[in-house]
Amino acid sequence: MQEGTQGNLSFVELGAGAEQRRIAVRVREGSGPPVVWLGGFRSDMGATKAMAVDGWAEAAGRTLVRFDYSGHGASGGDFASCTISTWLQDAEAVLAAHAPERPVLIGSSMGGWIACLAARNRLRNGAGPAAGLVLIAPALDFTEDLMWAQFPPEVRATLERDGIWLRQSAYAPEPDPITMALIEDGRRNSLLGAPLDLGCPVHILQGMQDPDVPHPHAFKILDRLPRAGVVLTLIADGDHRLSRPQDVARLIAAVAEMA
Repeated sequence: MQEGTQGNLSFVELGAGAEQRRIAVRVREGSGPPVVWLGGFRSDMGATKAMAVDGWAEAAGRTLVRFDYSGHGASGGDFASCTISTWLQDAEAVLAAHAPERPVLIGSSMGGWIACLAARNRLRNGAGPAAGLVLIAPALDFTEDLMWAQFPPEVRATLERDGIWLRQSAYAPEPDPITMALIEDGRRNSLLGAPLDLGCPVHILQGMQDPDVPHPHAFKILDRLPRAGVVLTLIADGDHRLSRPQDVARLIAAVAEMA
């Protein structure tokens, strides 16, 4: 793994030759445990909530790390060839380069799954626990529970036959390429089939009007986590994005408390 700079972006490089990919990172220097933003599926580090956290970090003088997964934003790579394991590797490379010691991880949607995987792996490899996790509509195991299990037979058949299905997106004009490789890799990274002790406090923010990650999914996550140090905040009129001013205020308060 190598680091380089280009303009006001830094890049973490993984792999070599044809397998090499460049992960775009922005670091705001400050004090305290580093806060790390992990975005959602097809989102990027310039999204509304990420920028709100950046504004908080600037005002509070806190270290903040934002990055784009492979195939997202300013990073290289082909989105359709990536999987949960790819994006976890990206996150762990960024953490190793810029936030090796007790980071506060903020995971939005898919980023919540990546954050939990990264926090679990820290415990497994002896790096120690994260300082805490703030999870926004966390989509743990979404490829199985919220995709495959919900797909009609004809979509499953398309994936099994062609290896890819183009799903219309509510958030972008172009469709999302969903691959069978993504589904199968998601099964290998499943977290909700057993107790999940991440060794640190966890605060979940969940909208009850979320069509993408319905709030009962947050209850399933809650059932897998230890009771001590875990908080679930339900926003009765909140959607999946949770980007309204009042939602962002709740997020910032949760991050400030955790940090």
